[in-house]
Amino acid sequence: MSFQGLEALNMASTPLNELCLAVLILSIVFLTILWYKLTSNTPHKEESRLPPGPRGLPIVGFLPFLCPNLHHQLTELSQQIGGLIWWNRYFSPYDSYWRDIRKLFVREMLSNKNLDAGYSLRRHEVRKTIRNVHTKIGNLIDIGELAFVTEMNVLMSMIFGRNFVEEKEKNRKDGAEFRELKEMEALSRSADSILDPAINERMKMLSKGVIQGNGKKDFMQILLELMEQKDIGISVDLVKIKAILVDIIIGGTDTTITTVEWVIAELLNNPEIMSKVQQELKDVVGMNNIVEESHLPNLHYLDAVLKETLRLHPALPLLMPKCPSQSAVVGGYTIPEGTKVFLNDYAIHRDPQVWESPLKFQPERFLNSTNLDNTGNNMKYLRFGSGRRICAGLPLAEKMVMSILASLLHSFDWELPEGENVDLSEGFGLVIKKSKRLFAIPTTRLPHLDLYQ
Repeated sequence: MSFQGLEALNMASTPLNELCLAVLILSIVFLTILWYKLTSNTPHKEESRLPPGPRGLPIVGFLPFLCPNLHHQLTELSQQIGGLIWWNRYFSPYDSYWRDIRKLFVREMLSNKNLDAGYSLRRHEVRKTIRNVHTKIGNLIDIGELAFVTEMNVLMSMIFGRNFVEEKEKNRKDGAEFRELKEMEALSRSADSILDPAINERMKMLSKGVIQGNGKKDFMQILLELMEQKDIGISVDLVKIKAILVDIIIGGTDTTITTVEWVIAELLNNPEIMSKVQQELKDVVGMNNIVEESHLPNLHYLDAVLKETLRLHPALPLLMPKCPSQSAVVGGYTIPEGTKVFLNDYAIHRDPQVWESPLKFQPERFLNSTNLDNTGNNMKYLRFGSGRRICAGLPLAEKMVMSILASLLHSFDWELPEGENVDLSEGFGLVIKKSKRLFAIPTTRLPHLDLYQ
């Protein structure tokens, strides 16, 4: 084709290109207007007005703009557009299956009777931790790892029986198998490799009529027996059993690790408060005694330190999502049925309109208050949720965290490596953890060696 022919073709195609460009621009404008209308929070009917929310993109919404520290971002958004934020996301309802499993878990593992029966187990594991630390006097200790192993052994004993834990401890190296459980939500194969052998072994025992440990059923045996019963109203299979166990283990260990680590970090950062805690332990427990669970109700200042730590560093900053079974109006905005609702506990705990000097670590604020507890009845402080979906493991968590903290702080003095300062920066995951793991050096505090045995 000649040069003149190409020039004529280009001239002829110019109107077509301009037309395509015009159509494209009009399409973009139309889609933008349509998207704005669909996502607008100003509907015609006042009673169906949705809460305001951040502007996102078509299809993907606000997802590309989310940051890792979601609780910080939501706190900033609430300051910009108000306390209610619409995200248009949904979550599973509070159904009968969830209620039945929760009741079973509480009845068989966390009732007052069963918690009392498990006292010797908890004491055994905490004392074992103290002995372990005593062998490493003057060396760096990973505080989170220490809490993890203690809590994991307690949970695994409650689920599988003490014999299971003792057998595993004989065959494992430096706790590697147990530490792997911390990543189970991301590594389902690891969960299968750890849980499947235990479940299969227990099924063989049940088929032979063998009951683990002194005739008392552990939680694993109860779940397997439920699986064999078809007319009880609860559908349980091996997949669900593993899911339940993963939930219990992850929920029970991650929050405990995080809380113990944050408490020790805040005490190292506030040595005068550390001194008050240890003086209380000296007065209540005595320097010639070890911490027992019977001492815990009298450790009021340590309890205040724990609550203040959870206020500033809540393990679950957005709590567990709620899902209303019917539409409701809150603050003039409609919350549709089935909506996933997050409560930004982190923002409430740092709100200067709610708390005086909210960023200051001040345990005394909990000493003179009778309604700032863990029951979920005060909207200022909902550390473990409230209502029917309050944390099911709260009774065990309170005992374990207080027992671990009291024992570590009564038995040892703690200090950071020379030249280091406490790092209180956050790293976000399933729970708010410290961005850097906490290592501290213990020295003996009690006068007699037998108090470490």
